[in-house]
Amino acid sequence: MKIALDVMGGDHAPQAQVEAAQQAIKTLKELEMTLIGDEEKIKKYITNMTGITILHTTEKIEDTDQPTTAVRRKKDSSMVLAVREVKEGRADACISSGNTGALMTAGLLHVGRIPGIERPALAPMLPTVDGKGFLLLDVGANMDAKPTHLKQYALMGEIYMSMVRKVSSPKIGLVNVGTEDGKGNELMKESFALMNNGTISFNGNVEARDLLHGVVDVAVCDGFSGNLVLKSIEGTASAMFSILKKEFTKSAKNKIGAAILKPSFKDIKQKLDYSEYGGAALFGLKAPVIKAHGSSDSHAVYHAIRQAYEMVQEQVVTIITNEVAKIKEEVE
Repeated sequence: MKIALDVMGGDHAPQAQVEAAQQAIKTLKELEMTLIGDEEKIKKYITNMTGITILHTTEKIEDTDQPTTAVRRKKDSSMVLAVREVKEGRADACISSGNTGALMTAGLLHVGRIPGIERPALAPMLPTVDGKGFLLLDVGANMDAKPTHLKQYALMGEIYMSMVRKVSSPKIGLVNVGTEDGKGNELMKESFALMNNGTISFNGNVEARDLLHGVVDVAVCDGFSGNLVLKSIEGTASAMFSILKKEFTKSAKNKIGAAILKPSFKDIKQKLDYSEYGGAALFGLKAPVIKAHGSSDSHAVYHAIRQAYEMVQEQVVTIITNEVAKIKEEVE
């Protein structure tokens, strides 16, 4: 298996990506990696070239670039080259910590959608209090959605959670303003009816406040709502730890208490740490394309690589393709 890694995107590039790639090759069987970026900078951090190929380029898509324009004009950028490695069959999956919009555009333009999938969905794993996590989709690939899109998100999420996360009969929930039937706007009402009559393990509506308690394994919503949920969770976690840090350093007594509770806080932080879950997969494409968080360190990039590896290994894209084709045949 070969995975292409854009080493130019993200806050800690290229060190985080290079270190993660070397760790992945050591721990994941029969994995090879193509590192795409400035060869001179990459070699500063490589200690062993086993299983590693470097594709040199100095061109990069910046976070401030307009996605569609950047993908079309910067054809030799590290991100576009990583996606093209997949398109042209030299890699089974690709990962980037760079511009999210550009990666989605490049994925659609070069890798393409699975036949029958109307819209792709960007789907990160998010933490729960029990440490198992849940999949949230869509978080911004499409700001507007139709009921059929949401049902397809649910199907893709169910397959991912069962095949990669090994969850038996994943519970699917529709993110809504209340748990009762008939809640929400027309999109939510129609989506509820469509999913309730399908073959997925639909558990009905779920409120955003309950997501971190693990009430569902897959939370489905349109990209606008999903992005609000994602940013709210990230912001709340960040604010909570900032408040705790401030409180525990107020006085000598508080510092002593903080020292005693340090192991417990370490466990809490690990449960809420996005880096343990990998990146956000762009579901609905013909091959795995993973968006790692822009602030990813080597630990987070490693888990994004592991996520892509498992998606290829478990043939998630093939299963989604077959299931969508089966549903299409039944409808016709």
